[in-house]
Amino acid sequence: MGKFKDFLRAITNISEDVDVEAANQAIRKNITFRGHNVYILAFAIIIASIGLNINSIPVIIGAMLISPLMGPIIGFGLGLGTNDTKLIKSSLINLTVMMAISILSSAIYFALSPLKMENPTELLARTRPTIYDVLIALFGGFAGIFEMSRKDRSGGTVISGVAIATALMPPLCTVGYGLATFRLKYALGAFYLFSINSIFIALATYVTVKFLKFPQVVFKDRQKERKLKRNIAIITILIMIPSLFTAVMVVKENNFNTLASKFVKENKSIGKGYIYDYKTNATSRPPTIEISMAGEILSDSDKEHLFEAAEDLGLTRKQLIIKENASFKRENYMSGNELVEGIFRRNEAEIKKRESTIMDMEKQLDEYKSRDIPYSQISKEITAQYPGIDEISIARGAQVKTSTFEPDEEILVNIKWVKPASADELSKIESYLKVRLNFENVKIISQQEP
Repeated sequence: MGKFKDFLRAITNISEDVDVEAANQAIRKNITFRGHNVYILAFAIIIASIGLNINSIPVIIGAMLISPLMGPIIGFGLGLGTNDTKLIKSSLINLTVMMAISILSSAIYFALSPLKMENPTELLARTRPTIYDVLIALFGGFAGIFEMSRKDRSGGTVISGVAIATALMPPLCTVGYGLATFRLKYALGAFYLFSINSIFIALATYVTVKFLKFPQVVFKDRQKERKLKRNIAIITILIMIPSLFTAVMVVKENNFNTLASKFVKENKSIGKGYIYDYKTNATSRPPTIEISMAGEILSDSDKEHLFEAAEDLGLTRKQLIIKENASFKRENYMSGNELVEGIFRRNEAEIKKRESTIMDMEKQLDEYKSRDIPYSQISKEITAQYPGIDEISIARGAQVKTSTFEPDEEILVNIKWVKPASADELSKIESYLKVRLNFENVKIISQQEP
């Protein structure tokens, strides 16, 4: 056991690998947003906004690798941990500048973007924080400050990974989207997620700075020092209390959503009806789950069964809301066809829409095929009649007059001859091609090989 303890102590000891001074300087260096950093941040925010706009995860990740966002947040945690008021003020000022640049850039992009967001799953994912976001921000902050405190760093790999994992940029982009499209709910939800990430990264930095015993700012005036420590303690408590409250609330919401998902899974079908959709409101008091039913209207006994199933999971009857807008009342109990008809009737419009789309695509495909030119076969036919031809180029294009800018479709045929061709030969070839291609606007360009 003694050897095992020594082994654990050896592999977990980091005292020899910590460079506090280098970490201190590196953190302070990355706080300021001036010059190039302002432009890099704005460009990265626009790239991330495009990624959210087109639902592209690789683009979002690339933007997070570019952006210098974590500096002021880690600097704020360092300032708290070392009693450095100047660093705290500088970090907060630069964090505000960073947020303003990010939100403004994304708002301008989304206000001008012509792309519509029919199913913005990546964007919507940044409007509702979960317990996983809290844990990722906390342990991502630990990883970041531990990496910056190490003597032999890995060249930014860990910091880049933390920037991706904690996802500071997408929430700010979503705030810009909410403001640009006047969707305050999106903006508030995304800003809430950004606040969680920032607070817990700063909190992890604060704890690590205390653990690694970073040098504290010492004042000659003891009274001023005591006042400073008191103020920093108040700030730290003000950060930690909302953080703990947020963590507890997020855990409760996550547990309720998990419970709701379990309830729906276990009661998907009931009687001659079924749950086709559900939504939760974990922020209401008490939290509620609203289920939408389809099929036959539930009997009183079926509803009672659902209420009892909810109570078995720890829910109350008030927390379960049953909606039957898509259900129908069964009149003829001698036949069971109504239920099947009701289900298929709901999908009939969608099926017709898909069939119409397929027909339109087939029509476009047929039209495209009809415009296809058999280049090789036509070249063989012309060469068989006129052996003096060395090369034939055929292309479908358009002639545009600058007076009207209206396109006039035409087929251009460029023929290279070994020896000069007569006007009669060119006229015959042109007439042949008009018939062969079933197209009147054919133009011949004749060239002689040098």
